[in-house]
Amino acid sequence: MKHIQLIETILYVNDQQKSAVFYTKLFRQNPDLNVTGMTEFKLAENCKLGLMPNKGIAKILLDKTPHPDQGNGIPRCELYLYVENIELEFENAMKIGAKLISEIKNQDWGDKVCYFADIDGHIIAFAEKLNDK
Repeated sequence: MKHIQLIETILYVNDQQKSAVFYTKLFRQNPDLNVTGMTEFKLAENCKLGLMPNKGIAKILLDKTPHPDQGNGIPRCELYLYVENIELEFENAMKIGAKLISEIKNQDWGDKVCYFADIDGHIIAFAEKLNDK
């Protein structure tokens, strides 16, 4: 799909500032945008991660869906991030207090992967291709 110019995944979070601090430490970079209602991290040339407070998105969704607060702590998405050094990312996630879900393991789909949860329960996977080694 060449008509898509940028991908931004937005996580709905309970506390935007706490989540911004968590992801600043996880990515070891400051957000590119951090204003009331939205924090953004540029992760790659055409990929951003946004953090939006539950209460902010609830104003947009109105009563068309359950309130995002009802999903706090429930895994609602997975960020699957291919990295250069999975051991470095694993140690950093442990150091900053991400919740360990699964240690680094070779998976049958051809990746070496570890899984964590952020403070809202969103799943974060760090992966390397096994055939790249």
